[in-house]
Amino acid sequence: MSSIGTPIDETGLLVREHGAFVLQRDRGGRYVLELPRVPVDHVQKRVRVQGVVCGEGRVAAEGVSAA
Repeated sequence: MSSIGTPIDETGLLVREHGAFVLQRDRGGRYVLELPRVPVDHVQKRVRVQGVVCGEGRVAAEGVSAA
């Protein structure tokens, strides 16, 4: 995984786990997403996430869009 502050641009499956949104990355691994808005239209779909790593396995997502 990447260091805190590293920008990311990843694709994968957006899932909901225990009240959080998680990106299951196409390249393997996963990120728990911190989101400004809830992307309910994209849950269980392939998405592109852009943001910045803000902790171990966590990304402050600037955007979620269909991939």
